[in-house]
Amino acid sequence: MKTDTDKPEESPGWFDRPENVRKVLVGLFAGCALLVLVDLVFWMTGFDKHPYLRWEKWPGFYAVYGFVACVLLVLVSKHVLRPLVMRGEDYYESEREGGDDDA
Repeated sequence: MKTDTDKPEESPGWFDRPENVRKVLVGLFAGCALLVLVDLVFWMTGFDKHPYLRWEKWPGFYAVYGFVACVLLVLVSKHVLRPLVMRGEDYYESEREGGDDDA
């Protein structure tokens, strides 16, 4: 019979090491900065991106739009949707107390 102490030591995952998380974050920030820089170069050179609305011409518009949309999505889901679908902590225990214990 095996116990929990018989398990071999698991090596930590790649994201469990802080230096690897830092590398990923630096890479993501560098990629975002590069894309905004490319957008600035397009704006300064007058490259036509064929915008439908005037504010789509602004440099970094889609970066700001995406960030604001993501923040709004998180806030709406936390403060509006969560209270609608959340159940009490004792939801399953309260059903057992009033029902049969045969199940």
